[in-house]
Amino acid sequence: MAKSQIQYICSSCGAKAPQMLGRCPVCGEWGTYEEEVVESQKSKVERHSISTGKPQRLQEVVASEEMRIDMRCGELNRVLGGGLVPGSLVLLGGEPGIGKSTLALQVLMQQGDRHTLYASGEESVRQLKLRAERLAGKPDNLYIVSETVLERILEQVTALRPDIVVIDSIQTIGTEEIEATVGSLSQVRECAARILEYAKRENIPFIIVGHINKEGSLAGPKVLEHIVDTVLQFEGDQHYMYRILRAQKNRFGSTSELGIFEMRQDGLREVTNPSELLLSTNHDGLSGIAIAAAVEGVRPLLIEVQALVSSAAYGTPQRSSTGFDTRRLNMLLAVLEKRVGFKLLQKDVFLNIAGGLRVNDPAIDLAVLSAVLSSNMDLSLDAGTCAAGEVGLAGEIRPVNRIDQRIQEAEKLGFRRILIPAGQQYNKKGLTIEVVPVKKVADAFRLLFKQ
Repeated sequence: MAKSQIQYICSSCGAKAPQMLGRCPVCGEWGTYEEEVVESQKSKVERHSISTGKPQRLQEVVASEEMRIDMRCGELNRVLGGGLVPGSLVLLGGEPGIGKSTLALQVLMQQGDRHTLYASGEESVRQLKLRAERLAGKPDNLYIVSETVLERILEQVTALRPDIVVIDSIQTIGTEEIEATVGSLSQVRECAARILEYAKRENIPFIIVGHINKEGSLAGPKVLEHIVDTVLQFEGDQHYMYRILRAQKNRFGSTSELGIFEMRQDGLREVTNPSELLLSTNHDGLSGIAIAAAVEGVRPLLIEVQALVSSAAYGTPQRSSTGFDTRRLNMLLAVLEKRVGFKLLQKDVFLNIAGGLRVNDPAIDLAVLSAVLSSNMDLSLDAGTCAAGEVGLAGEIRPVNRIDQRIQEAEKLGFRRILIPAGQQYNKKGLTIEVVPVKKVADAFRLLFKQ
């Protein structure tokens, strides 16, 4: 019988060490080494190669457009790049209770005539049945199994030959080939490699659900994200109804797309026009609120930026933001003080992106400063005006991408005026909205506050 030994592996980069280390000498991360039990003799298991044979010239390779599986969910198709690629391995991660399992089960229930398999290592078949009834679906070709041994799951896949397989979750699945605890680094790494090998060989797409650690990153070794073809992040605040699906890695599409869902009692509902839901209709006459024309991927969004400026109750003023980078907020406040002359050194500034969204588009800079100044002066902005523009350190309004889409989205939602960077080229044909170019932050404030 093979003897076992203990080694320590960095969960960030996969480096190995004979003893516990506080800091990884390879990647420099602290507290990432975890204990792993390995066998001294390697298990001699037959591996099926997915090689295409001898090397070929690039010009000799016949490339055809990859056929994709329509997931019958527009938001998921958008993030995947047009659908699920056969033989691909997708990792779906998110915080506990955010709706990962609900999304995976709901997608399988919408497949209709396709044969699908849902393998769960966390729930029994009765629990899956109750959740399926809550989702109000009646699929005819959905098979469910409660299993924690990878070999038995793959046996079921071989027997059923489903079109799509979901494994929930990778941290609860283990292989019998290695003697390690289920959920350990070696088990997660080996199971992911085995699933990838099987998916490529049999041309069956797999979706595996992954847990999130306390730092907010995917649990398990970092190599897990390198093994899979696509990494999807399902995020959102549990106190809000909206959920955001992003692609952190996608070998078959763009990583700049996002899908928006609304969590309801009967499951997740696609939000096809998020701008109407993200904008409240009762902020007329209220200070500290500005509307920004943002773009996530290729989708234009009109979002509500809320700011609150008050006198600092303590010696050090607070700078807090929700859904926006706090460091960028500090930079914009410095621009507001240096270039426009408003002193905020002794005041607390709180910023919030309504709806629980997190926006990284620099084009909302002008709306952020407008909301801050509106709250500081206690003057409301025109409810029919929105803004799109990046603010530079010199106080200039810099051009942004996809300006035509931003303008059209604002016009579609009934806005009367939009502020854009001066010199920005846009299509003027057929527009009914007033487009106002502004060159500096001070110029924009004179128009907004009529001073």
